[in-house]
Amino acid sequence: MHDTDIPAFQSALLKWFRAHAREMPWRANKDPYRIWVSEIMLQQTQVNTVRPYFERFIRSFPTVTALAEAPLDTVLKHWEGLGYYSRARNLHKGAQQVVSQFGGQMPRTPDEIRRISGIGPYSAGAILSIAFDVPEPAVDGNVIRVFTRLDAQGDDVSKTPVVKALTTRVRSTIPAAAGDFNQALMELGALVCRPDNPLCGACPVQAFCSAYAQGKPEQYPVKGKRTPVKEMPLWVAL
Repeated sequence: MHDTDIPAFQSALLKWFRAHAREMPWRANKDPYRIWVSEIMLQQTQVNTVRPYFERFIRSFPTVTALAEAPLDTVLKHWEGLGYYSRARNLHKGAQQVVSQFGGQMPRTPDEIRRISGIGPYSAGAILSIAFDVPEPAVDGNVIRVFTRLDAQGDDVSKTPVVKALTTRVRSTIPAAAGDFNQALMELGALVCRPDNPLCGACPVQAFCSAYAQGKPEQYPVKGKRTPVKEMPLWVAL
């Protein structure tokens, strides 16, 4: 995708998203607390699994203050079955930080929000853009796949400098409607620009996709091979 295509790309993607976005409980409003909870739950967990957990969690802890004041054991009980319990512990600790350090209001700058326990670059970008339309990228696996295909970018995405360059590239395409745009990229990767058998015929931005033009969308993203594990025989004497 050429830089001159960016406005048309933005328009096509946003039009598609507003017509096809899935209804999700955390999209009911732009409450940054609800968005934060959903983004943490969605890490390494599928959408359909998260829905009932999110709704039950929000009923019990409707505000960041309610979560901060709840006993950790109660929070962990609500998390039971989602796994990766460090997410729940960090969320609880982060809520206490928001209350004690930011007066119960979610920070609106990347530097401040990254000080909250459990919030990394992706979560920070997602919360800031969706809740406040701050033009911060939220680069997950879906977004990496979409952009490596758009640009037919063949560098190894398992390398940190490559991901940093992709993040800069995504940042350069974010419009004023940052929240919808970032969600649209995630939705496109989840529903259309899939890892295997991408639905290129249904893609709203097919005209901008270099990998599609080459007829090779599934060749991207490129991931380096893992270093093979060496087997070493050892003798042990007691």
